[in-house]
Amino acid sequence: MKEVHRILLLLSLCLSLSACIDSSANTCPADLEAKCGDDSSGDWKGEFFPGIPKIKYEGPNSIDPLSYKWYNAEEVVLGKKMKDWFRFSVAFWHTFRGTGADPFGAPTKSWPWEDGTNSIAMAKRRMRAHFEFMDKLGVNRWCFHDRDIAPDAKTLAETNANLDEVVELAKELQKGTDIIPLWGTAQLFMHPRYMHGGATSSELGVYAYAAAQVKKAMEVTHYLGGENYVFWGGREGYQTLLNTDMKRELDHLAAFLQAAVDYKKKIGFNGTLLIEPKPQEPTKHQYDWDAATSFAFLQKYGLTGEFKLNIECNHATLSGHSCHHELETARINGLLGNIDANTGDPQIGWDTDQFLTDISEATLVMLSVVRNGGLAPGGFNFDAKLRRESTDVEDMFIAHISGMDTLARGLRNVAKLIEDGSLGELVRKRYQSFDSELGALIEAGKGDFETLEKKAMEWGEPTVSSAKQELAEMIFQSAL
Repeated sequence: MKEVHRILLLLSLCLSLSACIDSSANTCPADLEAKCGDDSSGDWKGEFFPGIPKIKYEGPNSIDPLSYKWYNAEEVVLGKKMKDWFRFSVAFWHTFRGTGADPFGAPTKSWPWEDGTNSIAMAKRRMRAHFEFMDKLGVNRWCFHDRDIAPDAKTLAETNANLDEVVELAKELQKGTDIIPLWGTAQLFMHPRYMHGGATSSELGVYAYAAAQVKKAMEVTHYLGGENYVFWGGREGYQTLLNTDMKRELDHLAAFLQAAVDYKKKIGFNGTLLIEPKPQEPTKHQYDWDAATSFAFLQKYGLTGEFKLNIECNHATLSGHSCHHELETARINGLLGNIDANTGDPQIGWDTDQFLTDISEATLVMLSVVRNGGLAPGGFNFDAKLRRESTDVEDMFIAHISGMDTLARGLRNVAKLIEDGSLGELVRKRYQSFDSELGALIEAGKGDFETLEKKAMEWGEPTVSSAKQELAEMIFQSAL
């Protein structure tokens, strides 16, 4: 009987608690006390990040984790202000929608302003927190997926209305600031309707829905003053070729992208359209595998003048390349438009999206950016997330500060390399035999085999010089 009494007591307690909970009430949880308003909008009162100051440059001797040691926004390096070299951006999805969940575990983060709902009120509160974060960090650009910032609804029309409501708030928050989106995009990978892809789906209805979603995402990006629009085809690929008509899917993808080009011009959007290569994950094989594959696709379908590439360093790792390789492949083909600044763990075989803190890697990245003359109207978006075990609010700031400082240090190192000139001279000497009349003919496409055979006969066995790889590495390392 005692056990029965315990069960009855427990049931009574559960019913009492349930009666106190009203799912339609204010979205602010009780423990927020005075932080939330009394109305149904659930507006937050006061700061989202109390105790966190505006982050300032204090120099390399600073021991304050909430300060910049190497990134000095107004400092001129190689003829350009640091802020103009980088054009840093906060990724809304990782920073404000990241929960710490992974394939093996539940969420670990519970930010004070979150209430566990997916309501419009919560979306607006999250947007306000986002703008305070950018203001304190001193970053004036942000990136978003449409479904990151506003919740899905039962119909496309209702979902668009949700998006419009949150976008109006973002527009209002941008007023009086220099904050604008670096880029926007549509989330065409999470909803079950996109399990076969969006632009490459075998279902016409899904293809049409994806087109409608991209149309709307392009409109709101344009409305907010966005500088670029990104296409990341997380599910634009296949799991097996046994049930896949690859040619048809690629043709459909090209038609989809051409429609985006046409609509961009129709609405007067002057931003750059960007394709973000990734080899796999979640699909077994993604059609924009790497920079070279994406370039070949654009060439085949006559889209090279309409798109550039958004290179993500962790995606380069997954494709078997270094980030430097992908950046150089994009750069030399006139396709380097933006960088998703992150890195992966060489011991983990998936897209870990870590903040880039490796000085050597950052220097190689900045070598490509400087050779490219910068990235504008693109920039550096921190497509990076806190580690699952990092759960303090200040960790959000520390992670971004560390990433920004690392890249700034990389830029300073490139300036050293250019000022020294040794690395550039080593490369010049390596190819100096082509700085000749015959070399010029070859590089102009006029080096016919008959002429080259004649010279080979005349010169005999050619000399082959050392590549001086160790010297090149020594020069590079000395700048770090």
